Amino acid sequence: MFNIFIILFVFAELSFYLLIAQTGVVEVFNSNLYTLAFLPLGGVLGTYVAGKIALDIHYKAVTFLLLQTVTALLYPDFTSFTLFMLGLAVGGISPLIIHTLKRATSVDLGVALALAYGFGTFMFTSNPLHRGLLGFVLSLCALVGYIFAYNKEISDTTDKKSITFPIYLMSIWVFLDSSLFETLSRDASISIWRDGYSFEIVLFHLAGIAAAMLIQLNDAVKSLFITLLFICAYLFYFLHEPLLLSIVYPFVISYYNVAILQNLIKLRSLKQMAFAMLFIGWIASGAGLFVALQGVLDYVPFMLFIMLISNIIEEFKFNKELYHV
Repeated sequence: MFNIFIILFVFAELSFYLLIAQTGVVEVFNSNLYTLAFLPLGGVLGTYVAGKIALDIHYKAVTFLLLQTVTALLYPDFTSFTLFMLGLAVGGISPLIIHTLKRATSVDLGVALALAYGFGTFMFTSNPLHRGLLGFVLSLCALVGYIFAYNKEISDTTDKKSITFPIYLMSIWVFLDSSLFETLSRDASISIWRDGYSFEIVLFHLAGIAAAMLIQLNDAVKSLFITLLFICAYLFYFLHEPLLLSIVYPFVISYYNVAILQNLIKLRSLKQMAFAMLFIGWIASGAGLFVALQGVLDYVPFMLFIMLISNIIEEFKFNKELYHV
């Protein structure tokens, strides 16, 4: 029915990224953009290397996971070099997560995401300076999970169709998410994770996963739906409505991430996955962090307006072709 080792690998690696590579490191270095830049630089190189070097995928994954595990032992006392090495490890693993999910069922994906979002939400308020042991344990779990998931024979459950959402659109979703997340995590006036909304956040993460997997929508409607959800999330942030934000925002995070993962596993080669993750995983998220640190979130809604108009036009074209109007 499901593969516990794939679930363990994906859950542990996503949790590590959220609690260590994303929120942990940023807090430890006090949002110093010049120091933090070594992490995405390493991430870009790691993702490139994962897709470019002609080496067995299994050896690539184990090498990057071992590097991550060793680097985690140094947390939080990172230098620019070790921060770069952490980025190299996490970046190299990112396309390998997609490749592993090609052998996963929808249940595997749903359970792994649910565990990662739930664990990440409840651990978000923990002291970032005291996450060293957590990072090491998560890295070790990811390594064990990958080794056993790799060795177990599982048929590729994906089809051979091309991706349906363009990379630029998925990158925009990640940018919108990263901009709001990084801003929210620094805003003392409306920090939904620290204001007692953990239950609502986890509940609607689960609802977003379920909706993305169980409700079938065409791509144009799905894109429009995601845009509208982001509009609501940004609106509730600007209106300082933490309860409504803790409902809509986790829902759209889970929903669009399922859509992205289901799309990316259709890619045929690791090189294609690495290319996609360069934009989706590093450039888009890095741009979102820059927006948050520079305090220019107010300009992001203009992008949402452009996206809304574009989505409406695409939906109109789809219906016109469908009904031969």
